[in-house]
Amino acid sequence: MEVDNSVVSYLQKQQQEAPRELASYFSEFEDLYERKIWHQLTDKVEKFINLPEAAPYRITLFTEFVRDWQKHMNKVKLVLFALAAARQFDSSPAAWQFMSELASDMDKPETQDAYALALLESAHFKLLLNDLDTTRETLEKCQLMIESFSHVDPVIHASFYRVCADYYKAKAAFGQYYKNALLLLACIDVEQLSVEDRVQRAYDLSIAALLSDSIYNFGDLLSHKILDSLRGTENEWMVELLLAFNSGNIGKFESLAGRMQGQPLLAQQEVILQQKIRLMALIESMFKRQGAGARTVPFAVISAETKLPTGEIEHLVMKALSLKLIRGKIDQVDQQVTVQWVQPRYLGKDQIRGLVDRLAQWEARVNDTAEKMSQVSREISAK
Repeated sequence: MEVDNSVVSYLQKQQQEAPRELASYFSEFEDLYERKIWHQLTDKVEKFINLPEAAPYRITLFTEFVRDWQKHMNKVKLVLFALAAARQFDSSPAAWQFMSELASDMDKPETQDAYALALLESAHFKLLLNDLDTTRETLEKCQLMIESFSHVDPVIHASFYRVCADYYKAKAAFGQYYKNALLLLACIDVEQLSVEDRVQRAYDLSIAALLSDSIYNFGDLLSHKILDSLRGTENEWMVELLLAFNSGNIGKFESLAGRMQGQPLLAQQEVILQQKIRLMALIESMFKRQGAGARTVPFAVISAETKLPTGEIEHLVMKALSLKLIRGKIDQVDQQVTVQWVQPRYLGKDQIRGLVDRLAQWEARVNDTAEKMSQVSREISAK
């Protein structure tokens, strides 16, 4: 490839006009470009593009420079460079058009991974335009493509889960958002997210966990460092709320009711939250009795622990059984519930201490039984 004089002119102009800390990059770009050292040039451009102060240069750098030698570079990185440029456009339609054109260029047998990534990022901009149907169709297409790849770059998985999560957030599909948002966090280094992004994701995940009608185990979220992002913010109380739900602590839930009124989504779903905290209280009640020999529990006891009238306990237990949160049977005549299994759960410090206490009690009973059997054995032997 011959050196393009217009490209060199662009680089030299930027060397003269850019701030000193950026001008040196353009000098290095020119040197590597003229010597055709493409791999090092790609790495240098990647480093430059990720600089916050380089934002004003991203569009022209891509269109005036990177496009000239794109055939010599990794195409997934090419899409990432284009995405950095697209985010600088003043309008989402322009950004979508920009990424769509690049996606068309990548639609070749040898660059299907880059094509999938470009499609996903174009879908991101479609989502910003509230075109949910096109976004869904693109996600379905990309999912099939990704499943057919023998190897998938983590950045592609991250893009897929991010766009999926944003799509389900727009649809208010809390369970699906929760699943995809957590999968996204598994694909990226959380520390590389901006502080604002970490706080927003922690908040959105918390809302989704609380409002989803399919999530009753918060272990994946409570054990994830993303929640630390809420510490020291105005929404730090949401961590307490999650812990209250996880342990079925109705008193703590009620003490935070005033805070929930300040969050529109939570305030609008107060009835659902009331139902969910009582289900969590039921699970906690049954969990505490596992292995303690008291698995048959009267309605009256459950009523006291869930703060529900006795007449509503059967419906509550039936709901827990249908959701597969517990396994057991209801005795309507004797007004009691027998439970054989409780859904595995994340344990907070208080719950772990309670478990330790129960294990100690179990050990004491075993030792007591062994001592009694030993005593009986000695008495028989003495006869």
